[in-house]
Amino acid sequence: MHIDPMIILNIWTELGQVGSAIMQPLYWAVSGIIVLAHRLWSPLFGADSGLTWTLSIVVLTVVIRTVMMPLYAKQLNSSRAMQALQPKIQDLQAKYGADRERLGQETMKMYKEEGVSPTASCVPLLIQLPIFWALFNVLNGAARGTARGKFFVDNPDLVTSLSDASLFGAQLSGTFLPLNGFGATQIMALVLIISMTLLLFFQQLHMMRRNMPPSAFEGPMGQQQKMLLYMMPAMYIFAGVSMPVGVLVYWMISNLWTLAQQWIIIRNYPTPGTPAYIEWEERMVAKGKDPVAIERVRADKARKRPS
Repeated sequence: MHIDPMIILNIWTELGQVGSAIMQPLYWAVSGIIVLAHRLWSPLFGADSGLTWTLSIVVLTVVIRTVMMPLYAKQLNSSRAMQALQPKIQDLQAKYGADRERLGQETMKMYKEEGVSPTASCVPLLIQLPIFWALFNVLNGAARGTARGKFFVDNPDLVTSLSDASLFGAQLSGTFLPLNGFGATQIMALVLIISMTLLLFFQQLHMMRRNMPPSAFEGPMGQQQKMLLYMMPAMYIFAGVSMPVGVLVYWMISNLWTLAQQWIIIRNYPTPGTPAYIEWEERMVAKGKDPVAIERVRADKARKRPS
């Protein structure tokens, strides 16, 4: 069967146009937030100041992450509901383990009866991906002198201002590579890349030690977890050297936010069977509260109907 390459090209072009149309509202929102923040900081530090643009990126990060907090809460509650069903899932596996088709049918039946969706915890992540992609494209484009988003398109002078802005001598649109010299831009980029790498390593190490059960480190899956501890931070090194300093600032602030958010979640919503959960149970008992009842309420929040 022969397929005309032009048909594939046309389909690919149409898909690209659809994707671009979907991203435009996100570009509009991101550019609007950063331009508004720029107007707020400009009277204090000057419209073309690198500090003004850096603070605008910080405001953009905080606003976006605050808006996305309900998604994280939904993801957390969905995970709780799935964890609460683990004993029933294990019973079904013991009963129908030899019949994979029957096991799948009974498991989906149980999900429906309990009002829990196994994919609910993935939906917030899928929603977050285009938002983060819009953030990157708007910041990366503006730092490189390319306008994305209505507010930057309508204000080309702002794009030029951001592209030319510098902080402590480091150009926000500059990158570590290609290495045409070694100055303030390379130093700033290197500091941010190393800081982000160490921050992500600490974040994952904290998660593994405090909020993962000992069984998670056994067998092939456990080895994969240990490998990811080093591989994920290493990705920042390879990707960061080609990213503008302005984008690295966004990544750094976002990572700090994630670290603080993770600390709060692990302390107050730990995974059952982990060191953090044992400490949380002890704190709840000391306060005269019932940890089991609290977990039941949390799991019920993700159900489509009361259990």
